Amino acid sequence: MRFFGIDTSNYTTSAAVYDAETGEIQMEKRLLPTAPGALGLRQSDAVFAHIKQLGTITEDLFQIEETGSFAAAGVSAFPRREEGSYMPCFLVGETVMRVYSAASGIPLYRFSHQEGHVAAALYSAGKLEWMNQPFLAFHLSGGTTDALLVTPDDPIFTIRHVGGSLDLKAGQAVDRVGLMLGLSFPCGPQLSALAESWTDPVKVKPVLRGTDCSLSGIENKCAAFLREGKPAAFIARYCLESIRAALAGMTDALCREYGKLPLLYAGGVMASSVIRREMEADWNGVFADPQFSSDNAAGIAVLTSVVFEKGGQL
Repeated sequence: MRFFGIDTSNYTTSAAVYDAETGEIQMEKRLLPTAPGALGLRQSDAVFAHIKQLGTITEDLFQIEETGSFAAAGVSAFPRREEGSYMPCFLVGETVMRVYSAASGIPLYRFSHQEGHVAAALYSAGKLEWMNQPFLAFHLSGGTTDALLVTPDDPIFTIRHVGGSLDLKAGQAVDRVGLMLGLSFPCGPQLSALAESWTDPVKVKPVLRGTDCSLSGIENKCAAFLREGKPAAFIARYCLESIRAALAGMTDALCREYGKLPLLYAGGVMASSVIRREMEADWNGVFADPQFSSDNAAGIAVLTSVVFEKGGQL
């Protein structure tokens, strides 16, 4: 019982195979190329890059994973499961999987990119059983800073937005500050490594409005620090500590509103050791390993298995 998943997000091409009997995942992924100093990609460029990369990563995947029949296939077809949620880059993966499904005669299930992130984090943390109970999930990336109430549903789960950033997204703050400091896009891993080298205390004050936050001040404050000649390591630490403080404030507000539900943290920003270490200690939050925090197809393959085994449709 093996399941094939593809995710063609705004910054990563990925494919994965999930073996439901062993629980093992094989995955290949590759970042989309960006010009030096560029802050992201135009959708047309992302689509073209996915077309060029998807064949290569699936060839690489099947060199380490036995080829042969799959029980079902899955794909991320839109950012969120809500009306009007659309990005052209997801058409690449969906089109390829439609062709594969039609040629092989296996069912194809369509998921949101966000659902894939949640499932990948649950898989990595060994918490797939959480899909049978309510929990709070945070999805922080270049395009989202969302607090989500996840509840069981047929055939997987329902996601409801219950908080988030009112302006700049966490991943945008990380990349903009990283580029200020001369790092290359996407800047998350480099900024986190730089921040780890600053060991003195850093004072931050999050801007919170109920279960929402505002992150735009982080970019402005870091730019001011840079003009003042503050060390790059301090600026990197300030950026990540500010995001962590906002996340902690949102977590506190949501726990007061919804009770002590299990907490899951997903998305590329959550790969930062600075954020993860303190949120695990202070809130007992569950995090994915870095390879399952950033964009990946693993969650799509896992969800494909769940829907197939339940005989559902998506």
